[in-house]
Amino acid sequence: MTQEEPGARLLELVAVMSRLRRECPWDAKQTHETLAPHLLEESYEALEALESGDPDALREELGDVLLQVMFHAEVASERTDGTGYTIDDVAGGIAAKLVRRHPHVFDEVKQNWDAIKAAEREAKSGAPGSALDGVPFGQPALALAAQLQRRAERAGVPSELADLDGAAGLGAELFALVARARAAGLDPELELRAAARAYRDQVQAWEQDQRP
Repeated sequence: MTQEEPGARLLELVAVMSRLRRECPWDAKQTHETLAPHLLEESYEALEALESGDPDALREELGDVLLQVMFHAEVASERTDGTGYTIDDVAGGIAAKLVRRHPHVFDEVKQNWDAIKAAEREAKSGAPGSALDGVPFGQPALALAAQLQRRAERAGVPSELADLDGAAGLGAELFALVARARAAGLDPELELRAAARAYRDQVQAWEQDQRP
């Protein structure tokens, strides 16, 4: 039996997605906007599967995430206003970015990761940008705070700025708590998720005890 080349089933998925877009009424009417909630939902389900330690569940959920990427690319490929792109454009773009950001693997010249990203941002905008450019503010707040702090730290921003100049309020306290977690080598988002799971287990145990 001939072993398939890596990626062969991805071509099969491209063909399936294209046919569904043409022949399935539900798939045919979807847009980037209507698909947006599914992209977020499937990503969270993949994270939950990862935390469960079930490799089969993670594999399945990663497939659902991949479907969202394929779906968005298929929708984009149908545009005729010059803004369209295909799944090959998406794959080619990330492959080129990975090569560019890993000169220690693909080149002899070693460069700083953040310097490479800064050069990419400057090439796009035509002007020097901020170290915080590109941080997605749509992500959960704890993860957002941690990513902002990581970016700022690598750019040489003083850690004291995480105190928000003495700003009062619960938000400022939470932001400082994120800084404390990072200083301890912990990911605040994952730590809070672990605490939430522990709380869930305790509540369910309590509910079980209350049943006659």
